[in-house]
Amino acid sequence: MGTDIAKLIQRSARLEIDDIDFDAFRTQRLDPNALRCLRYMHDVEGHTICYLRDILVTRVHRDPELTAFLACWSYEEHWHGEALARVLDAHGEASGQSRLANMRQHLPKADSLRPAIFSAISAVTKHLPAVHMAWGAVNEFSTQTGYARLIEKAKHPVLTELLRRIMRQEGRHIDFYASEAGRRLGASRSARQLTRYSLRHFWGPVGSGVMPEPEIRFLATYLFGDERGRSAAKRVDRQIDRLPGLQGLHLLDTAIGDALAHGVRAVPSAETRREDIAAAS
Repeated sequence: MGTDIAKLIQRSARLEIDDIDFDAFRTQRLDPNALRCLRYMHDVEGHTICYLRDILVTRVHRDPELTAFLACWSYEEHWHGEALARVLDAHGEASGQSRLANMRQHLPKADSLRPAIFSAISAVTKHLPAVHMAWGAVNEFSTQTGYARLIEKAKHPVLTELLRRIMRQEGRHIDFYASEAGRRLGASRSARQLTRYSLRHFWGPVGSGVMPEPEIRFLATYLFGDERGRSAAKRVDRQIDRLPGLQGLHLLDTAIGDALAHGVRAVPSAETRREDIAAAS
């Protein structure tokens, strides 16, 4: 077992939240946009375990390092979702198992076909693990940046501390995904071609295929639709550019551009409304 995965396993742990003051959200509530964003993040984090259903029917299950990582990754992601559930609960929102059960009852019909599709692809190519690792890297880059943007937008001290703790664990996930993707893509031209094709034609923002399209568009426009958000998205694309064979895809920036073209408007915050009134006077 490699040094990186050994260290990751050693450090893997349930997210520490015992000292987080979740009651603060009852008096200092998130604005409607931030709360809507947090619902999305809760649902996606809580659905992470279901991703293993798809990936373990492929050749990935033969690699003990990858399965060791995925075990730790899914465990930590579960507790990220549980932590976000505490925030929703403090706002009187449905959260946790009841919310996830309802979401899973309303998944698109195509979701049930995913294991068969991945299994069939895995039967004809040995490079699907490279695709999974690169895809995971892209999603973790995006998620990490999304949390950072929510910190900036919400400006809530307790949420900031909670999300920073989540981001530290997400950073370790990024390191593994990106390292594995770089190694596998660098070793094979076929892997680079398949991964580039897959990302260009099938990748969507984190939560695609699970969350409703209006929610995906809302998240993209709320977190990344302004100047600072577009700049953050371009930084993610530059991170993707550093993976072998993936230069110039512009995945996140393109997705945000599409969302802005067909987007769902955010509810104006009190601060935005004050700025609009000042500008009009």
